[in-house]
Amino acid sequence: MHFNIINKNDEIVMSLVHYFITEENYTPIVVRGVKDEIWLENLDGPYRIIRINSNYIHNDEQYKFDIFKTKKVVEQIKKKTLSISMNTLNIFVNLGDNVHMNEEEGEKNISSIKFTDIDAILKDKNIVKVFPNIKNKLIKDKAGIDLIVNVTNDINAKTVEDNKVFTKIFEPKKAIVTPIIIALCVLMFIATYIWGRGSEDSITLLLFGANYRPLVQIGQVWRLATSMFLHAGIVHLLVNMYSLYIIGKQLEGFLGRFKFLIVYLGSGILGSLLSVVVHSSISVGASGAIFGLLGSLLYFGYHYRLYLGTVLKTQVIPIIILNLLIGFLVPGIDNFAHIGGLVGGYLLTMALGVPGKSKKSDQINGIIVLVLLVAFLSYMLFGYLR
Repeated sequence: MHFNIINKNDEIVMSLVHYFITEENYTPIVVRGVKDEIWLENLDGPYRIIRINSNYIHNDEQYKFDIFKTKKVVEQIKKKTLSISMNTLNIFVNLGDNVHMNEEEGEKNISSIKFTDIDAILKDKNIVKVFPNIKNKLIKDKAGIDLIVNVTNDINAKTVEDNKVFTKIFEPKKAIVTPIIIALCVLMFIATYIWGRGSEDSITLLLFGANYRPLVQIGQVWRLATSMFLHAGIVHLLVNMYSLYIIGKQLEGFLGRFKFLIVYLGSGILGSLLSVVVHSSISVGASGAIFGLLGSLLYFGYHYRLYLGTVLKTQVIPIIILNLLIGFLVPGIDNFAHIGGLVGGYLLTMALGVPGKSKKSDQINGIIVLVLLVAFLSYMLFGYLR
C-alpha cells in the first residue's frame, strides 16, 4: 500500500526549490523570523530573489501585510549586498480564494504569482518565458518519498560542487608573488643608495627607471613598469609595502598567482600611463598598482558580496575614498596614478574573470573597455601631447 507522506503544497515547494537550486544556480539564504517560507538568491539571475511562501493567506489584508513584510526583508538584503534595485519573485502556493493579487503601488520590483499545482507552473507563460528550462527540468512525475529522495540527492550534489568552488577560492593559501614583489621593491630601494645618490635624488631615480613624460615619449616606455618598483624615501617605501602586504596576500589567494600578477603589473602600468598623460613631473611608487589591487578587490568582492559585502562597505570602499581624498589634498602625491591603477585593476579583473561567477560576455566587455582606454591614453601621450 502506498502512502503520500507530503501534501500537494509541499510537492510544489520541493519541486520549485529543486529546480531553482540545481538548474538556475540559486542558493538558499537564511532570513530570521520567517516560518514556512524559502528564500533563494542569485544576484546574476533574472530575479535576484525568489521567495516561496507556503503560509495560508486567506484575505486581502493578510496579503497586503505579507507584501509589506517581503519589502522589508528585500531592503535588508539590498543593503547587505550593495544593490540599488533587486527584482523579486514572490511565489504563493497557499492563497485563499478571497485574495485579490492586484499590483499595489510601490510594488514594481516585487512580482507576485500563485500556483495551485505543478501543471499550473508549466502553463504559466511568464515563468516559462523567464525560465524556459522549467518545462523540461521541473520534477513533476514523482510524489511522496520518491520526490524527497530525488530533491535531497540532487540538492546535496549541487551543494557539494558549489562548496568545492567556494573552498578553492576562500581557503587560506600561501602568498608567493606578493613577497617577491615586496623584495624587489626593497632591493631597488637599497640599490639607489649603492649605485646612486639615494632614493630621494631625482637623477638617481631617473637612472633607475622613474616615470617621466619626455623620456617615455622618446621611446623609453619601459619606465611605465619600472617606476612602480621605485620609491622616494623610506616612509614612501614602508607605507606602500605594508599596504601591499595586507591587500596583496589576500587577493593573491582569491585570484590565484597568475591572475594576481597580471592585475598588479597591468594596473601599475595603466596608472603610470595616466600619470604621464596628465602631468610631466617625475613619478615613482607602487601605489598605482596597489590601487589596482583595491579595484580588483572591489570587482571580486561585488561578485561575492554575500560573503564580502560587509568588508566592501566598512573597509575597501572607505579606504579607496579616503586615500583618493588625501591624494587630492596633499601636495606631491600622484593621485592620477592611483585613479589609473584603480580603474585598471577593476577592468583587468573583469577581463580575466572571477572564478565561479563571471560570464563570457562580462569578460569580453572588460577586454574591449580596457583596450579602448589604453588606446586613448596612448594617443594622448604619443600623439596629442607631442
